[in-house]
Amino acid sequence: MKKVAFIFPGQGSQTIGMGKDFFENSDIAKDMISKASDRLGIDFQKLLFEENDNIGKTEFTQPAILLVSSIANAIFKNKCNIEPEFVLGHSLGEFSALVAAGAIDYLDAIELVHKRGLFMTEACAGGNAGMMALVGIDDATVEKVCAEQRELGKKVWPANYNMDGQLVLAGIKADLESLVDVFKGAGAKRAIVLDMSVASHCELLKSAVENLKPYLQEFLKDEFLPVISNVSTEAYRTKEEAVDLLAAQLTSPVKYKQSIKACEDKVDLFIEFGNGIVLKGLNKKITEKPTLNVSDMKTLEAVLGELND
Repeated sequence: MKKVAFIFPGQGSQTIGMGKDFFENSDIAKDMISKASDRLGIDFQKLLFEENDNIGKTEFTQPAILLVSSIANAIFKNKCNIEPEFVLGHSLGEFSALVAAGAIDYLDAIELVHKRGLFMTEACAGGNAGMMALVGIDDATVEKVCAEQRELGKKVWPANYNMDGQLVLAGIKADLESLVDVFKGAGAKRAIVLDMSVASHCELLKSAVENLKPYLQEFLKDEFLPVISNVSTEAYRTKEEAVDLLAAQLTSPVKYKQSIKACEDKVDLFIEFGNGIVLKGLNKKITEKPTLNVSDMKTLEAVLGELND
């Protein structure tokens, strides 16, 4: 049997219509969406399948993405009893990974990330927070420029290490905008301020940390399958570790590419669960190990066929 890792995308992977094929073809999906709607008082059928503005708001985006990823994984598990060597998620995806690891019930996780999104939004409210994508520049140069600019009073930090030559920054939007030419002068091929009002994985979210911890304590189980931490790139499998690492994740950069590189030798392939192929695309640039994706019934059957070969 092939050794596999389950991986889960984060914010930015959302689209209207995600999960609809599962909903139309699986009673598991129908049941999970119905229960999630009851739990949060949010009509997830409308949120996921009909044009709306809420899908782009952090407090709605996060539970929506987690729900679709959890549905994909639940339907897969219903058809295949393979157990992953570990699970891993990108930012918000780490919470989807916790569901797959048996660390938290999916309904508790949906409430948890809804709260997380609210706390993030509150922490950044009125602060002109934002994020910037950099392409074609090495990590060390970015880190050096950010450190120099912070000494000058700018609030900018590395937030997502996605792959070599692709890094996302977080901070005050005006500070990020003022540094576009600085980063291009330092070698970046592209420096794009993103259309976001939340600055993820940086010190601007300090107030969200203590707000989130009680919910982590309440909802997480004591032991579970190994989960790779975005913060440390190492595996954890206890509630005590999870509370500290998931709280720290709010203000620490997501070390996605470092995590894949650190654990790729433990598996034969990765399986991405959820909407789209964001992580599959990143993994092509990070590792030679193949990445399959389960985003609808067709891709599910393809993955099951690949595992049975």
